Amino acid sequence: MEERFTDSELAIAKSVDLTAVASYLGYTVKRVGHYHTLKEMDSIRIYDKSHWFRWSRQYEKGENGGSQIDFLRVFCGMEVKEAVWWLLDFAGYRRIDNAQKKPELKYQVDATKKQEPKKFELPLPAHDNCFLYSYLSEERGISKAVIDYFVSQNLIYESRHYHNIVFRGNDKEGVTKFASMRGVFDKEGKPFKCDVAGNDKRYGFNVVNDASTELVVFEGAIDLMSYVDIFSDYETNKIALGMLADAPLITFLDEHPQITSIKFCLDGDGPGRKAAMQLMEKYYGMGYEVEDCPPLTGYKDYNEWLVENKKEVCQKVAHFSERCVKK
Repeated sequence: MEERFTDSELAIAKSVDLTAVASYLGYTVKRVGHYHTLKEMDSIRIYDKSHWFRWSRQYEKGENGGSQIDFLRVFCGMEVKEAVWWLLDFAGYRRIDNAQKKPELKYQVDATKKQEPKKFELPLPAHDNCFLYSYLSEERGISKAVIDYFVSQNLIYESRHYHNIVFRGNDKEGVTKFASMRGVFDKEGKPFKCDVAGNDKRYGFNVVNDASTELVVFEGAIDLMSYVDIFSDYETNKIALGMLADAPLITFLDEHPQITSIKFCLDGDGPGRKAAMQLMEKYYGMGYEVEDCPPLTGYKDYNEWLVENKKEVCQKVAHFSERCVKK
């Protein structure tokens, strides 16, 4: 007969401090604002010391977050039953029937403690957008005309502190419900990316044209801007999910019922292709016309396509100039 855990035992396992577990396993735990991360894997976020999420999208479903049990399953290769026993042992629990005094538990997180919701406040704007323009044009290859457009529409701006680029996600009334930030000073090749605390993840960075019935969907805001640069498309509705889940897409369609067709411009990598197929099937079944429009073969996303295309143009211009000088 298979041995089962009681509800009380499962509750104890899921109340173990996950940061203590990670430290015990040899990871370097760092606190960043309202969450913790790991020095060795900075895409990991540990929330409320009880559950985790991995922002990197290169892993299969089931490998990107969950409870303490899932952490041990993913990073220690344990089976679920083995992980539960490990956590119970770590907490100092022993299965003792009819004991007068139960052992005192360790590393417990108060699961009943309610976290106060964060107030959503946009970062203060900088006095100018100097670093924003420099980063988007020089590092990401986006033309000044496109940057001017997004700045003029008040969809992006530079924050006063740290000079991050702030991407705003507005509702149908133009009220900002969501905002994400992207750093302009990458440290050792590692970009700073973070959502503004307290935002509503049912929204995403978007461009609205109520006269258009077409919606173009991207994973990231910079890919959206790159698409506008490549195709000079200022007419269609556009949205960046900020992830591969479609909660922002659902909200946008609900608020803009004139949309009849959806073009999916997700990344060209494995997770992007898989998500595109799943979303196309879902929204085709809901009655929308759908189209899969990944970046050209060989490019991961639309920004890589834009950057490499501009490099190629510059090389051709330089080669032509050299020929002209020689003649």
